[in-house]
Amino acid sequence: MRGLVIAATFGIVLSNAVASAQATPGQAPTPPPPARPAAPPAAPAAAAPAPQPVPFLQGAKTGFVNLQAIAAATVDGRAAASKVNALAQKKQTEGADKAKALQTNQQKLQTGGSIMSEAARTQLEKEIERQQVEGQRFEQDAQAELTELQQQLQQEFQAKLLPILETLSKEKGLHVLFSTGDAGVIWIDQGIDLTQEAVKRMDAAKAPAR
Repeated sequence: MRGLVIAATFGIVLSNAVASAQATPGQAPTPPPPARPAAPPAAPAAAAPAPQPVPFLQGAKTGFVNLQAIAAATVDGRAAASKVNALAQKKQTEGADKAKALQTNQQKLQTGGSIMSEAARTQLEKEIERQQVEGQRFEQDAQAELTELQQQLQQEFQAKLLPILETLSKEKGLHVLFSTGDAGVIWIDQGIDLTQEAVKRMDAAKAPAR
């Protein structure tokens, strides 16, 4: 169960990376809206102070971590999101190229089909049909490839994080460790938050020995 929770939460981070990078493969990208006159520069806003970590409550038998925050903050989590993002962008570009070629032929048929010979029009119609089928297959294959990469990265991330959480829980003498994204928490004392300590340990485990 713990592994499933970690994988599901890490999947949210990777899915966000895909959503931010991927248009539907096989569809042409939506053109940007017309540019508007630039507004005068606003005064720079003061940077919000970084939240200070709260010391863990001595004697607490319950702790929690934010798995999504760990996935987003750790070196491994950011690297995984970058890999998914790169693949999504690659598939987006390939899909846009295929969509452009299809639209070119569709326009050619629409504007010049009536003056083509029967053989030329039939050949063009077959080519358009082939491109449509290929585009649908490309979309399915691209999604399957992205899903496979996500699952692989989830498993690798889970294999690294779970032992760290188990060790951390035992060191703190906890009876239970919750995930804030899955436990239905209404209110919780920040003094039992082990998220940042888990992030530090996961990144420290990745650092090369000196």
